[in-house]
Amino acid sequence: MKAQPDLKTVMPSLPRVAKCAAALALFAASHAFASSGAPTVAPGKLTIGADLTYPPYDYVQDADPAGFDPAFMTKLAGHLKLQPGFVDTRFANLILGVNANRFDVIASALYVTPERAKQIDFVPYLKTGGSLLALSHTGFEPKKPEDLCGKRVSSIKGASWIPKLNDVSKQVCTPAGRGAIDVREFETSPEAAQAVLSHAVDAQFEDSAVAQMTVNKLGGRVAITSTTPLYPVVIGLGVKKGNDALLAQLKSAFASMKQLGEYQALLKQYNVAEPTGNDIAQALGTASN
Repeated sequence: MKAQPDLKTVMPSLPRVAKCAAALALFAASHAFASSGAPTVAPGKLTIGADLTYPPYDYVQDADPAGFDPAFMTKLAGHLKLQPGFVDTRFANLILGVNANRFDVIASALYVTPERAKQIDFVPYLKTGGSLLALSHTGFEPKKPEDLCGKRVSSIKGASWIPKLNDVSKQVCTPAGRGAIDVREFETSPEAAQAVLSHAVDAQFEDSAVAQMTVNKLGGRVAITSTTPLYPVVIGLGVKKGNDALLAQLKSAFASMKQLGEYQALLKQYNVAEPTGNDIAQALGTASN
């Protein structure tokens, strides 16, 4: 195939006006390539849905989004040559929001589950687990879900562990005559923690990293009583089904972050882990037996 002439080759033979036109055309083409990609809700911007009440993953500090997800998405958007913009949205409304095109992507400690995978596409990027919290020095120290029989438990609304707790209640607690697990859902994690402090519930089920931050912020008034991660889970970015171009670009930008060591630095900073392929398959319910 014949090579295409570049600008240096053709410039000397062009009149002055033609040279200007050629230069402008080349600049426009290169700029279009640099900024091209999947269409977003707002041109030149990656609009991100996040529940900014969920430290250390997502919160507001000095009027700006902070935590793992904002740090991660700011880097990711940079690789896409897009400006990141965050839309503070309560957790239970995130999937509805991305599917209604209120934002391009969910980045909000969203656990990957087979049920959610029917509604959105995922880019898995973190692994974590759950913890139980209770008031310190009360004698109630639940270690596992079965210890919650007959108890009131607070949780952020729409959390992936709620169906699991309900299953334990139906399959273990009630048949044994120990009383059902009374799960009470709250809009935010701080509200769920406040329910523990006010004795409105007996315990809180929370993500392990969030639980540790809750203990630190409350000065030890509550304690993590479970001793191992409960229901280990994978966290993923959420994208509207059918938005394949954006999904591919997010995956490519994520790969670039790994190559540069940016992702690994964030994992170390926040004491979280990268999911394995098997972790992801287990989360999606596609792992082979």
